[in-house]
Amino acid sequence: MVENFTVGNDRVLDLALAKYDVEGSKAHIAMLCSIGLLTPDEFNALDAGLDRIAQSIGQDTFRLEDDVEDIHSQVELLLTRELGDLGKKIHSGRSRNDQVLVDIKLFLRSQLTLIREEVLGLFSTLQGLSDKYREVLLPGYTHLQIAMPSSFGLWFGAYAEALVDDMHCLGAAYRIVNRNPLGSAAGYGNSFPLDREMTTSLLGFDSPVYNSVAAQMQRGRTERAVASALGGIALTLNKFASDCCLYMCPNFGFIRFPDNLTTGSSIMPHKKNPDVWEMVRGKCNRIIAAENEISMLCSNMPHGYHRDYQLLKDILFPVLEMMHGCLSMTDYMLQHIIVNTEILDSDIYTHMFTVEEVNRRTLSGVPFREAYRQVGIEAGEGRFRYHTNGLKASDLGHTHIGSIGNLCNDRIASLMQSAADFISPGCKTPGK
Repeated sequence: MVENFTVGNDRVLDLALAKYDVEGSKAHIAMLCSIGLLTPDEFNALDAGLDRIAQSIGQDTFRLEDDVEDIHSQVELLLTRELGDLGKKIHSGRSRNDQVLVDIKLFLRSQLTLIREEVLGLFSTLQGLSDKYREVLLPGYTHLQIAMPSSFGLWFGAYAEALVDDMHCLGAAYRIVNRNPLGSAAGYGNSFPLDREMTTSLLGFDSPVYNSVAAQMQRGRTERAVASALGGIALTLNKFASDCCLYMCPNFGFIRFPDNLTTGSSIMPHKKNPDVWEMVRGKCNRIIAAENEISMLCSNMPHGYHRDYQLLKDILFPVLEMMHGCLSMTDYMLQHIIVNTEILDSDIYTHMFTVEEVNRRTLSGVPFREAYRQVGIEAGEGRFRYHTNGLKASDLGHTHIGSIGNLCNDRIASLMQSAADFISPGCKTPGK
């Protein structure tokens, strides 16, 4: 009863760490051999045994046995069955505390690398749509009231540039993740002459977490940093999904999607519901909440390991899966978006050009406040008119950087590439 309560869902979640536990163990035994705690023959036997375990993981035949508590115990058990007492030497100089930390960091590093590629893919899709529809005007809103001319180019491009900020946050989380805790043992180091620089190099980390207590304090801090970065991306996707739900509404009719990407009603045959976008929005809200949940879990513990930390996997691992799904589905939906290029045919959007007319009169010499007063009266009395037939974004004379006539997509692309360079070309990542 006690064991079931304390282990919880950990055995299932631990399977995600299997390949990384083997990778960390291979680096650890290489280091043990270098300092004389293993002979070359012992190292070779253990290394070959770990390779066989890695092969079973790759073939999806690896399992945690019913009476084995965690992934670390299972790997050691398999080695001991095959190699006898030699298998027990693999744990020399480390604790399960630093072992699980290095597993999680290797796992998270791999996850962040994958999310980086997914964000870059979505960014490219958004920029492509921004360029394709740069001339198509779209009403801009403030307070959900028709405000000023925008464009599909500006709208798509805005979310592309928002992802640049999100990529910077992802890079910050990656730098926290990519530091080596191995060798900190239970948090207070070890009397063996461990070569932590060697394992740092072998595992492709940027540096060790030097202070052994600080290394253990990264449990929770690392997960929170990752959750914060995911929350930034989720906030961007959440807002975009909300826009899509609004713009798909027939009262707006700015965008639509093929019937197979929407959901019908069980009673109203005309309806095309934005279920995908609503699910993206809802799941992103859950992702955003993860950082606070992790903070609350870790906020009242003194330094050192506590069993509470086990629950971090319950929070973060499902959130990572949701993040992959939301990024993938957003990109997929955008590849099938249908843009309404005739929005301005409706007279209800005439007033979004009042600022254009005020500016035109101001440029002709009328004081701004007087031009504002004149146009306001005309609009209030229903006399305001603006020629919109065939009007394109470039016709409005918006030329400053970041306006509908000067999207700066090439500059934004350069910013994204710089933000995404937190993974250097020579960086070793699991599975690469």
